[in-house]
Amino acid sequence: MEARTDDTVATMIQDTGKGIPPDEITRVFEKFHQFGDPEAPKRGSGLGLTITRKLVELQGGTIWVESRLGEGTTFGFTLPAATPEA
Repeated sequence: MEARTDDTVATMIQDTGKGIPPDEITRVFEKFHQFGDPEAPKRGSGLGLTITRKLVELQGGTIWVESRLGEGTTFGFTLPAATPEA
């Protein structure tokens, strides 16, 4: 889903998966942080969301996550809208 105002463009990505536990929400953008079944093998490095956050912030945007257990997760970000050159 995308939305645009005069100043910003917002994009949201939504899934219908397991969701993220509330105590993990505040940590999803931390370097090397991975959660899930401690017995299951980990995939990835735990850097993807950290890098994404940094890229969004470097462009003057914001990023966030909302989640409900058993219902899914939404990641969203805003970026400044491009302005027509004079």
